[in-house]
Amino acid sequence: AYYKDQKYDDAIMSLDRFIRYHPGNKDIAYAYYMRGLCYYEQIVGIEKDQGNTREAMNAFNQVIARFPDSEYAQDAKAKMNLIRDHLAGQEMEVGRFYLRQKNYLSALNRFSEVVNNYQTTGHIEEALYRQAEVYKILGMNKEFNYAVKVLGHNYPDSKWYKRAQKL
Repeated sequence: AYYKDQKYDDAIMSLDRFIRYHPGNKDIAYAYYMRGLCYYEQIVGIEKDQGNTREAMNAFNQVIARFPDSEYAQDAKAKMNLIRDHLAGQEMEVGRFYLRQKNYLSALNRFSEVVNNYQTTGHIEEALYRQAEVYKILGMNKEFNYAVKVLGHNYPDSKWYKRAQKL
């Protein structure tokens, strides 16, 4: 009822209580899944704090790990893909901000976070390009060449690879 009324904090508290006191209940997988949905429904744009996004990720990871054969695990996996893409988008947004501010090391850290931890998202091509761009700016030619090669090897037809070649 709390979830349907969009009272997500109240729903999470009730679900936590249910999970704590009824761990063997036949509907426990559903309780974990609903907990994830409560956080998922509160995900905000990439320009804002991503606390709920991370909580949704943790909750859905629990569903997948604890109840891999449940009907909820498949949907949790699909939502995890969207969550990872969202978190990668936030890293890219912050990285672009740092790049505009000429704070190159901070930008590079954000782009590297995407390259290292969000390889299956739609942001990976740009992240590789942005890494190469920062390396070029910093005069790190060896790293620049390597980043461009990785981009070209994995995404030879990408607009980002074409842009990297022009650098």
